[in-house]
This record gives sequence, C-alpha cells and structure tokens, in this order.
Amino acid sequence: MAKDEVKIRIEKLRKVIDDFRYRYHVLNDPEVKDSDYDSLMRELVELENKYPEFYEKSSPSQKVGGEPLKKFLNITHFTPMLSLNDAFDEKEINDWYERLVRLAGERAVNESGFYCEIKMDGLAVSLVYEKGKFIFGATRGNGLVGEDITENLKTVRAIPLVLRRESKYYTDKRVEIRGEVFLPIASWQTLNSRAQKEGKPEFANPRNAAAGSLRQLDPKIAASRNLDFMAYSLVGIEAQTHKQKHEIAKDLGFPTGKYNRSVKNIEEVDKLWYEWEKLRPSLPYQIDGMVVNVNDEKLFEKLGVVGKSPRGAVAFKWPAEEVTTVLEDIKVQVGRTGVLTPVACLRPVVVAGSTVSRATLHNMDEILRKDIKIGDTVVIRKAGDVIPEVIKPIKDLRTGKETKFEMPKTCPVCGGEVVKREGEVAYKCANKNCYTILRRQIGHFVSKPAFDMEGLGPKIIDKLMTEGLVKDAADLFELKAGDIEPLERFAEKSAQNIIDSIQSHKEISLDRFVYALGIPNVGSETAGDLAEKFDSIEKLEKASLDDIDSIRDVGDVVAKSIFNYFNDKKNIDFIERLFANGVTISHKQSAISDKLAGKSFVITGTLESMSRDEAHEKIKALGGDFNTLVTSQTDYLVVGENPGENKTEAAEKFKTKHLTEKEFLDMIG
Repeated sequence: MAKDEVKIRIEKLRKVIDDFRYRYHVLNDPEVKDSDYDSLMRELVELENKYPEFYEKSSPSQKVGGEPLKKFLNITHFTPMLSLNDAFDEKEINDWYERLVRLAGERAVNESGFYCEIKMDGLAVSLVYEKGKFIFGATRGNGLVGEDITENLKTVRAIPLVLRRESKYYTDKRVEIRGEVFLPIASWQTLNSRAQKEGKPEFANPRNAAAGSLRQLDPKIAASRNLDFMAYSLVGIEAQTHKQKHEIAKDLGFPTGKYNRSVKNIEEVDKLWYEWEKLRPSLPYQIDGMVVNVNDEKLFEKLGVVGKSPRGAVAFKWPAEEVTTVLEDIKVQVGRTGVLTPVACLRPVVVAGSTVSRATLHNMDEILRKDIKIGDTVVIRKAGDVIPEVIKPIKDLRTGKETKFEMPKTCPVCGGEVVKREGEVAYKCANKNCYTILRRQIGHFVSKPAFDMEGLGPKIIDKLMTEGLVKDAADLFELKAGDIEPLERFAEKSAQNIIDSIQSHKEISLDRFVYALGIPNVGSETAGDLAEKFDSIEKLEKASLDDIDSIRDVGDVVAKSIFNYFNDKKNIDFIERLFANGVTISHKQSAISDKLAGKSFVITGTLESMSRDEAHEKIKALGGDFNTLVTSQTDYLVVGENPGENKTEAAEKFKTKHLTEKEFLDMIG
C-alpha cells in the first residue's frame, strides 16, 4: 500500500475499533466477536509499528478497556489495571520468552519458572478491602479510572464481604483483590431461555451477560443472575511469587482457578496449553486461553511495563475461529454437478490454527444478501475441519474502491452457456460434457466414502481423461495396465498398482454405491437412509417421489433430485455399464449387536483412531444412529481434535453428554 492508503487504513481501523470497543465495553452490545476485534487490533498495531509517523496518543491501541459509564460514579485505581498482550501460537509464545531472556538473562527467567492460570472470559474487576471489610469495587474501565459497581458486586456470592480473619495473611491494611466476574454457561442458557419466553433480546455470550448484569442500576437484577468470581491477583500484601498471590487470595476467602499450575520452562507452557485446549469444551464456564506469568514477583516488577501491558505476563490464546482479512478477489469454481461456486480469494490470515487464503461464498444470492464486494475487509470463520466461510463485510472500512461481483455468463472452463433456472439459486454450466464436471464426477466416484480407490488422485484422473482413456467412471473398470504404462511418469509397477486398486474395489455396499453416483444433494448420510429404506438399487430405481419423500430427513428438494436422477435414461445406462464391467453390490450388513440401539451420536473435530466415516459405520453396526447436527434428540457428542464451535455450543444448549475419543472407544468396545 502507498503511504496515503496506509494512513486512510489506519484512520478507518481506529474509528471502527473504537466504535466496536464502545459497543462492547460501554453499551454491552457487541457487534463482533472478541476474535474479530483482536484481529483488527493486531492489524492496527502492526501498521502503527511499521509506520510510526502515523502514531497518535488517542489511538485505541493505547487504550486498555472501555470508558466509565456516566450513570456510575468514577473510581481511580490505586495502581493501573493493565491488560495483557496476546500470543496465538508456539512461535509467538517463544518470541515472548526470548524477549524475557534478552531483558533479564536466561538464568533468571529459568530460575523463576512460570505460573499458568486459566484465562476466564468475564469482566475484570477490582475489590478493595480495609480493616477486613469490602469497601468498594470497580470495573477496569480505561485502566486508570473504572466504574463504581460496589452494590452489584456485593450480590456475587463468591465475593466475600469480609476477609477471613482465620487466614495467616489477614491484615487491617488496605488489600485489593483483582479478578474476573463471569457467568457460568448453564446460567447464561437459563437467562437466554427466560429472555426468549419474555420476547426480550438474548445475550450474545456469557461474557456479555456478565458485563450487562454488573452494569444494572438495580442490584436485585445482578443478584438474580447467579454471577461467579475468580481471583487472579492482589495488591497490598507482599508475595514472593505469583503462585503465592493465588494462595494468599484463596486463604483470605476468594476462589481461584483449580487448574492453575506452576511449570519450570517454556516447553511445559506449550504442553499445558494443548492440554487445557482439550479440557476447554468440558468446562462449565467459558475460557479463551491461558495467562502465563513470570512466577518470581521481583523479576516481574523488574521487567516493568511497556505501553498498556506488563512484560512479565502474556495471554496465550487458542487460535481464533473467527478473524478479519481483506477479500482481494472472487473466482468461480465448477463443481461435479455443473454448479458455479464463487470462492473468496483472501489476504492470507491464520484462523483456527491454519493459514487460510480461500473461503466459500456459497452462491450469488448469498453475496447479494450479505452485500459483499471485492476489496472489502471481511469476517471469516473456520471451525475445526470445516471449510472457511465469509460471514460479513465490515462496511465502515470501505474506501469507495470496492467493486461488485457478477457471475460470468459463460463457463470459465469450457466456455459453455451459464444458466440459472427459475426457483433455483445455483448458476450452472449447461454443457454436460464440460471437462471439469466430468473430472469432478470421477473424483467423487473414487473418493474414500465411495469406491475408495487409493492412488487415483486428481492428477492421474486428469491424465487418463486428457489421453482419452476414460470419459466417465464406468470406463475405469475397462482399463488394463498396458493402457497406461506408455503414459509419461507411469512405470510398470505404478500402472499395475492403479489397475489393482480399481479391480479390488468392484464390490461395494449399497449406501456407498448410491453415494458414488454423485446424485445432486445426496451426501453419505442420505445415501445410507436410501439404502436402509429400499434394500436394492432396483427398488430405488423404481421408487416413486412419495416413497422417497417419506424418508425421515429427506426433504422435497432432495427427494425430487433423487427421483429425477433415476428417471434419466443416461444415468440408468451408466449404472448398467458399471454392472456390465463387473461392479457388484454386496448385501447390507445388519447390525452386529444392539449395544447402541436408540442412541444418537454426533462427531465434532478429528478423531485420531479412525476417520469420521469409520466411526459412523461402527455406530450403525452396533445399532446406533448418527447425525451431522446436534439437536434435542442427540444423546452424545463425540469430541475430537479441533472441535467445531457450533456443535459444541448446541451440545451445551441441549445439555448433550460429551464423550472424549477414549470414552467413545470404550463405549463401542
């Protein structure tokens, strides 16, 4: 970017971030998620560091929190309530460690070690006690001045109104306890259920609900919401280590994190970060990372403060599932059914632990509905192994140079006409012989959930098609090793391996066969439902529209798609060619037991011991049922690595029992 563009970008970022901050901290009405706010703030800080000539004292990067609300009295903190810098991966936490070593020396840092504590997703507050009695409490505010919310804090049961005189640390001197007020997930769900019944707005998340509860003028409202508290620091009593601060706070009568732990080195910090990430979904409250503190208090003080943050502590957060970036272009992909799908080309950004440069835009209607333009700063979401998705543009960051996207009138692959039928949202290539459509159909046919022909990747399929050896998937079964040995890069052994892979997969179950056909709107689960209902391909071919529509979870659109497929002579000819080339459908295997009969499962994240399809097969073999969405009828959510946020939140909403992978394996034996 040119310098004048950088200046405009910085000014717009400051304005948008400050607006978001005001809505979040002052109005308790967040417009974006914390991760989106963090993403924009990181971009602003990077630009300000790179272009110091645009530095301003009033920049939101120099602020800590929200301004005090005018309806509450202001309280000046005795010592500033600072906020922490963030680290989002092992490299950033190791960079933080290296900075400590440069400042204090490796020996001093390693002798100190680190104290790690769970980072609660709540509202930071200060509690002041004199002569053992709770005198007043305040929000962090802007770090220097907070809001007096004493009466509301008195309603939080976890906050003692007097210090424990039995404590060996008791003193009549002024003591300040700092910590987080938060709302347990169950209480948040109850609060939203009540709001829904009363037709009132629901709280976006537990953190927002906690903040809103503490900013009520009537303390009875705060008292009714089951708020909780967890201490993380204190001022006024000398301690040698940060760990000891927690011990003192606990002895004085304050709850502290039961998972908090001292570790010896930065390698143990990394290990604990992964351990707590797995623990996270099972906790009764929301957390968004771990706070890593230099344990030795003298060293912590010696390291000092830079800007708004202490050097001796950092918030080690888990990868955000939602961030912001710039949509640089929109390209079009052609799918196996001929549907043209717009794809967002993004400025590369790390989300959910991986670098993302592309995301789905679904269809043209979605682009118009969300008012997305090329050049927009957009919010993208990625949960676990789910394809990244563009959620919305941030319109306030527009400069006027953004451009509208229009769907091409001809196929970008074959040049064929692009059509949009009445009543459908999809734009399609009308050329049935479009190369990309045929290639993707074959790729789908040989994929793992279908015929599972290992070794037939996209490059080999491309080669077979360009050489004229195959036009559709049925041609694969007519290939001989001698047909492909002469091709470039195909040695005799690799050619024979491909043929062996094809010939050894001629027998297939009915559900996988139906899935392999690539019927529009039919995934592996619907294919399983069809196999369960009709028992044979012959019965399915003769099924009426009403017969298909009667299947649970099969709607009108999907039923019509299935019916139309089996009433197209070209498709029936294709199936007959498969059988003529030796493909056979094995008899359906009945459940080997009823161990899981009546139980419904949903899997989120990646399982180490098996693929998701294998897990589904094992569940069915034991008489159980599986689905892709968590509902009130779901009995178990199996949680693997990088679980999806939506499924986890739905499971919490419906109080669905969580199973770790080990618990799931124990259950299926």
